[in-house]
Amino acid sequence: MSYFNSLYLFLILPIIVIIYNLIPKGRRYYLLFVNLVFYFIIGNKLIIYLLLTILSVFLCGKLMNKYDNEKETLLKKENDRTLVNGKIKKKRKLVLLLCVLLNVGFLFTFKYLNFFSSNINLLFELLPINCVINVPQILAPIGISFYTLTAFSYIIDVYNNKIEASNSFVKVALFISFFTQIIEGPFTRFSETADDLYNAKKTTYDMFCSGYERILYGLFKKIVVADRVNILVELIFNNYTTYTGAGVLLGVIGYVIVLYMDFSGTMDVVCGTGELFGVKMPENFRQPFFSKNVSEFWTRWHISLGSWFRDYIYYPLSLSKPLKKLTVKSRKVLGNHYGPLISGTIALFVVWFLNGLWHGAGYTFLFFGMYHFVLIATGNFMNPIIIKICNYLHINRKNIFYRVFQSIKLTCLVIIGELFFRANTLKDAFAMFSRIFTKFNLTNTNFLEIGLDVYDYVILLLSILFLFVIGLMKEKGINVREKLNSKKTWIKWTILYLFILIIIIFGAYGPGYVPVDPIYADF
Repeated sequence: MSYFNSLYLFLILPIIVIIYNLIPKGRRYYLLFVNLVFYFIIGNKLIIYLLLTILSVFLCGKLMNKYDNEKETLLKKENDRTLVNGKIKKKRKLVLLLCVLLNVGFLFTFKYLNFFSSNINLLFELLPINCVINVPQILAPIGISFYTLTAFSYIIDVYNNKIEASNSFVKVALFISFFTQIIEGPFTRFSETADDLYNAKKTTYDMFCSGYERILYGLFKKIVVADRVNILVELIFNNYTTYTGAGVLLGVIGYVIVLYMDFSGTMDVVCGTGELFGVKMPENFRQPFFSKNVSEFWTRWHISLGSWFRDYIYYPLSLSKPLKKLTVKSRKVLGNHYGPLISGTIALFVVWFLNGLWHGAGYTFLFFGMYHFVLIATGNFMNPIIIKICNYLHINRKNIFYRVFQSIKLTCLVIIGELFFRANTLKDAFAMFSRIFTKFNLTNTNFLEIGLDVYDYVILLLSILFLFVIGLMKEKGINVREKLNSKKTWIKWTILYLFILIIIIFGAYGPGYVPVDPIYADF
């Protein structure tokens, strides 16, 4: 089911919002009902696993609260605060461990069991060991990777006393199951959205306008750009041996465009829908292609996933006792810059291994994770050397030409990474990469025969140019939506209706086009 089904956005969603605002009391319960019905429609009976996840983190949070409340009673008996705190901490840690293991068990079973069992069977064949692990094909609950990590953020924050466990099952359920974000994110923290969801404010005129402005912007990215380029991408990736290296390169560049426009467009729709209910979602993209290097790129792309890995994997690992001891020792030998990088690199490896695995159970995804680990780790180690070289050669790193060079370099590195991310197999990825350099031939490549015509290319060129200008304005701190909303009502609505007409006229739908579900829904 696509967020971009016109029936959903322009009929079902408005009806949901109208009923939501007509209810005088209990809007939070109606919203929870909508969440569960929405998930049941797309996930059917697999909704039971979503409910088990919600129930497990809610009960575990309550249990941690119960142990905290027992502290004073135990102090009267033991009269030793250190001993009591230790006992309470052990109990809370056990609850956290059980909760995490239960939900990791669901995630592993549905998403990774087949991948690991097939690789174990392959290992048995090589050894050889006369044993085969037979695992039936299991349909994974849609959005399990998203709602599981969202649930983990809640229970880990409760454990770390960053938030207090909620006594309201409805509040926790609303936070984890909010229908607009459960399939593709963004990842939110309980402290960011739970209160807004639970308070369920009425939709004001400004909220309605702001929400649908954002939705329309996302629709433009998705329908006009991403769905159009996707035709070319599917043809080339599934039949790359029939195209020259130039054709393959076009397909890879096309996929980078599709992925960015599809995912960021979806996030615009998600955030816009959230605004209709008074919920402010965290931004998931911040002009990533204006970054100076790969490390910065990943602080601007899929921001909520990056911050999740940073807060719940990278920092806990970096601050663990073994790595802190390693930092102290390596600092004495390697100095203040390279010493801490050793333990930081170990934590970074774990983060990117899990990041690759999170995206999917396959070698292409693992390679994608390790590729970015190598790039970021190399950049961290090389940064002081690059600064010295630039100083020696009197190169101004803030110079426009140097910044353009950085952007081109970054784009090339991203394109290579996304080739391996999208390829059907790792073997295909290496073959396509090789083909770009060994069989690159512009004269024998007719770009008008790869799914798109001149009309399509003109629309894409103008659309991407328009989106680039908007991105550039944002990068310079200009709030485009504020400027639009500051205009007179008739001017603002003329622009919005014109935008709707552009989407209707130039959108990629109808004969020859297949509606594409949001890409990240598969992860």
